[in-house]
Amino acid sequence: MEAHSLEAHLLPKLADPTLAEMGKNLKEAMKMLEDSQRRTEEENKNMLKAGDIPGPLQGSGQDMVSILQLVQNLMHGDEDEEPQSSRIQNVGEQGHMALLGHSLGAYISTLDKEKLRKLTTRILSDTTLWLCRIFRYENGCAYFHEEEREGLAKICRLAIHSRYEDFVVDGFNVLYNKKPVIYLSAAARPGLGQYLCNQLGLPFPCLCRVPCNTMFGSQHQMDVAFLEKLIKDDIERGRLPLLLVANAGTAAVGHTDKIGRLKELCEKYGIWLHVEGVNLATLALGYVSSSVLAATKCDSMTLTPGPWLGLPAVPAVTLYKHDDPALTLVAGLTSNKPADKLRALPLWLSLQYLGLDGIVERIKHACQLSQRLQESLKKVKHFKVLVEDELSSPVVVFRFFQELSGSRSDPMLKAVPVPNMVPSAAGRERHSCDALNRWLGEQLKQLVPASGLTVMDLEVEGVCVRFSPLMTAAVLGTQGEDVDRLVACLQSKLQVLTCTFQLREEFKQEVEGTAGLLYVDDPNWPGIGVVRYEHANDDKSCLKSDPEGEKIHAGLLKKLNELESDLTFKMGPEYKSMKSCIYIGMASDDVDVAELAETIAVAAREIEENSRLLENMTEVVRKGIQEAQVQLQKANEERLLEEGVLRQIPVVGSVLNWFSPVQASQKGRTFNLTAGSLESTEHTYVSKVQGTGVTPPPTPSGPHTKQRLPGQKPFRRSLRGSDAFSETSSVSHIEDLEKMEHLSSGPEQDTQEATCPGQQPGDPALQDADQTEALQAGTQRPEDCPQGEETESLR
Repeated sequence: MEAHSLEAHLLPKLADPTLAEMGKNLKEAMKMLEDSQRRTEEENKNMLKAGDIPGPLQGSGQDMVSILQLVQNLMHGDEDEEPQSSRIQNVGEQGHMALLGHSLGAYISTLDKEKLRKLTTRILSDTTLWLCRIFRYENGCAYFHEEEREGLAKICRLAIHSRYEDFVVDGFNVLYNKKPVIYLSAAARPGLGQYLCNQLGLPFPCLCRVPCNTMFGSQHQMDVAFLEKLIKDDIERGRLPLLLVANAGTAAVGHTDKIGRLKELCEKYGIWLHVEGVNLATLALGYVSSSVLAATKCDSMTLTPGPWLGLPAVPAVTLYKHDDPALTLVAGLTSNKPADKLRALPLWLSLQYLGLDGIVERIKHACQLSQRLQESLKKVKHFKVLVEDELSSPVVVFRFFQELSGSRSDPMLKAVPVPNMVPSAAGRERHSCDALNRWLGEQLKQLVPASGLTVMDLEVEGVCVRFSPLMTAAVLGTQGEDVDRLVACLQSKLQVLTCTFQLREEFKQEVEGTAGLLYVDDPNWPGIGVVRYEHANDDKSCLKSDPEGEKIHAGLLKKLNELESDLTFKMGPEYKSMKSCIYIGMASDDVDVAELAETIAVAAREIEENSRLLENMTEVVRKGIQEAQVQLQKANEERLLEEGVLRQIPVVGSVLNWFSPVQASQKGRTFNLTAGSLESTEHTYVSKVQGTGVTPPPTPSGPHTKQRLPGQKPFRRSLRGSDAFSETSSVSHIEDLEKMEHLSSGPEQDTQEATCPGQQPGDPALQDADQTEALQAGTQRPEDCPQGEETESLR
């Protein structure tokens, strides 16, 4: 509807027919690509099969519809691609304007030089003026670039040309005599220093990483006092402090350096100050924190309005202040080429379409989302927010933590010393929290895809979950309801996280105390733990394949999954050196880890014994068959000697057997599996087997079988304080359990006292009064007992 409305109002007013046709074609192309998102997966499969087959270039050419159909198939044909990674469906009307700018740039480049110069100058000057006023950077110049780090590299070139007057003539010799130094924060985004050295042709010793505060303040803010000490040391060594890169919102956490103090230090030593970071977007708001507001006094800053405003394919902008146009031209910040000036065209169109109110509203909406999540997380237990002192920061980084035995298990709280904390235990708790936070982040990304969460591993804090709406909200369309849904999902996962964390150490101790089980420490597994059964032929030092162990663990996994418990059991991943392991998943309720470990050990031992019994039985049967063959051959030889040779002749033997039959008896053989030997069946035909009245022994329940309450699942603790069961429910369950025990023991014992040998309880004959009197008198009638007992009494 937006495309048709724009086409109906804007395109008829255009005097240039080529421009109107180009806008119309762009709208039709975008509409075709967006409609493909609503088609079924089966249609996408068919289109991919038909359009993804490479072939020769057709001689007659193709129309625009066919070409766009091919592009559509290539864009949306991959089924493995995550839904949130495809952003074409969230491109609104302002996105269409940004895409239209690229087409207009190609069209404008065909104008004559004078018209092209005037148009590009107007576009560049307007965009620069608007950006400087929106982000409070007065009297600045702008450089538009596709790569975010490219602007900083150009600024470094400008700083080199400004500080080294003979650099244009002498080049490398000037730098060799007095090496420049570029200062970066230890919290800077990875790879930034290496990129600058590669672009400038400088050796890595020209970089100086400034550590962050470790004793006081934030762990991600640059240590200003230590920076000044480094600057003085470099000056004494004959080096030239050239440039300092500060952060207004670090790439990982979103902290802002003390830019005001850094500016004073740079002015003192003549260092160029460059600022970058996501918090620079808040300069467009009415209220700005003092730390971010100080960035307006820096020498240069890099902005990324594309993700902030949800504009696709718009360039990044580096604003700077410099009075010498010749040096900026040499450094590459300005250019006389019209194509370079036309980079600002998509942003020029988008800024006009959004307007000042629209730009401020989008940035304000992202900041409100982060504040909403930050305030909600303060009400949820066991979650720590890293950036609590900067309410204006649009980045929220949080982490699940848990305290055990009065110790501070979370590394973010390690500033308070705990004397009773063992370092190894603290390391295990750190790994446990990291695994749980990694699992939590992946779950939240699937449950609330519009939140745009990312999981990151910080050096000090560990694995954390980051919510940065300024970088994702405009693209994904994040709203306040998505934040509420995210908090609700966090609360629903809290019980699983706390139960699993509390059971990990207990399960480790139980496994180590259970014979036959080995605890496997896998810090990346978020469940209760990993266990391995050590069979008789297990070689711990060997990392080769273990067929016997894999067979036992496969049977164990099948048996554990048949228990219908709340736990999940999985086999170890293939990339692990020790494959024969059982991975136990998350626990949503209190689990009896002692019963769990014991059940695993008993089940694995039973599987191993059954496997060995089958192997032994196979060997016994094989030997019995060989012995039977030998005895059959021996019996044939004996029969040949007894009957004679004449009886073996077909015709003569039959006549001879008719006149004189053979009286020899055939001897049968039976194979005893228990003894593993062949026995004669002659005694079977001599005497008649009589009933002994012996009943089969009851099935042993095992020494560790735990009697559960009605409806209780395996591995769940029956009674654990008032949290598990109420008083009334506990009494009722105990009464049911006593009734079950009475029914299983009492009646059976009474019946056995009144049952004759060989007779089953509950027989109708026992209900006869005459039989009862006969039993009391010590006599029995023949018809009341089985046939075997009657024969014995008659004898």
